[in-house]
This record gives sequence, structure tokens and C-alpha cells, in this order.
Amino acid sequence: MNPQSMTGTTSTTTPTGTVPLTESDRTADTAVLDVTVGSGDGFLHRIPAGGRFRIVDLEGNQAADTLFYDADDIANRYSAFDTIRAQQAVYLTTGSPLVSGRGDLLATIVADTCGRHDTVGGACAQESNVVRYGEHTRHQHACRQTFLKYGAAAGIGQRELGHNINFFMNVPITPDGGLTFADGLSAPGKYVEIEAARDLWVLISNCPQLNNPCNGWNPTPVRLLGWWSV
Repeated sequence: MNPQSMTGTTSTTTPTGTVPLTESDRTADTAVLDVTVGSGDGFLHRIPAGGRFRIVDLEGNQAADTLFYDADDIANRYSAFDTIRAQQAVYLTTGSPLVSGRGDLLATIVADTCGRHDTVGGACAQESNVVRYGEHTRHQHACRQTFLKYGAAAGIGQRELGHNINFFMNVPITPDGGLTFADGLSAPGKYVEIEAARDLWVLISNCPQLNNPCNGWNPTPVRLLGWWSV
């Protein structure tokens, strides 16, 4: 992480303590990628090594489920276990390395104005919705469907789906090791920015979940910005 790429650092207090909020020096008018992903929709893009990729929570309290893959070997993909072990912390923020199951650095979070992101809550699926919320949710759209729909273009199928990051999502861990879903810590315009350590596929499901407060009961769009040489 290059300290010269940051324009300012403040801090915020979360349920797990004080964390830095670091802004980026990149501006939207210089981005080579600028797209808006609607609630429940998805996104797949190849990001070159050294490229920057930003996810903006446009309306606040939205969950952006995200997967990272080595673009030259999709079996070398993001691992929550190895990332938690590498940084010795459960939640992600500025400076967090995103590590593969082989221990390779895929990317690093270089700017974050939210303060904390979940890496253990997983992605919603139609099957898990039924277990958690009841039979009436069986046909609701879920992140797993979106991952499979968009990931197919990069050869990403069911076997390649693994742990995902839930950017902006708040999943407190209870004293006995359980997980709870709570209102997010984000707000309109908050963002997280990632720098690729190698060529990556970035696969996103902008979560459609209606049954818990991860989206404030109202899924909303996110904006995606990118900076790299073209």
C-alpha cells in the first residue's frame, strides 16, 4: 500500500473498537470504469495487476457480496480463513490483505470510508433462505444465483464458489461464536477501494436479501469505479 495514494485518514468507532477511515486520491472523472449495479444484479470484470477498484454504497446500508479470483487460475481464489489468519482479525478495513487458499496475496484494501466489512457471513442462497426464513422465501432471488449467472463468462461455476466478502455488511459475532445480522455501519456515499496484486476476476452480487437487515430491508444500487492503464 502506497501512503502517497491517500488524501486523508480519520477514524470511527465500531462495536469492535476504533478503526481508521482512509480516503483515496482517485476521482471519478479519471476512472476508466464507471458503472451502476442495481439491487439484485451482478457484475464481472477483469482487473489488471496494480489496478484500483472502488465499490460505492450509493444509498447506504447495502451489502455487496464479492468474490476474487486469480484471473490466470480461478482455482486460486479468495479465502476467508487465510485472510483472517493473515491479518489476525475477522473484519476487513484499510490495509487488510485479501489472500487466496494457497496463501497468495490477491489484493489489498487501500481506502475505506465505512470502517468494517464482513468476511464470515456468507452469501444468501434460495436453500439457506428457506432454512432461515421459511418456505415462502424459496423463490426469492439470491446471491448464489447471481454469482453463477455472471461468473459463467469466466468459467466460474458451482465448484468455484467459495467464501465471499460482504462489503458494507454488519455481522456481529456473539461471545459464544455465533453470527447475527444487524443494521449496517455504512451510509450514502461510503466506499471501499481495493488494489489488485495480480490480474483478478472480480465477481459481485449486489445482494437482493429482504429477510434480514443487511440491506436495511430495502436493497439499493452500488456504483463501481476503476482506475488502471488501458
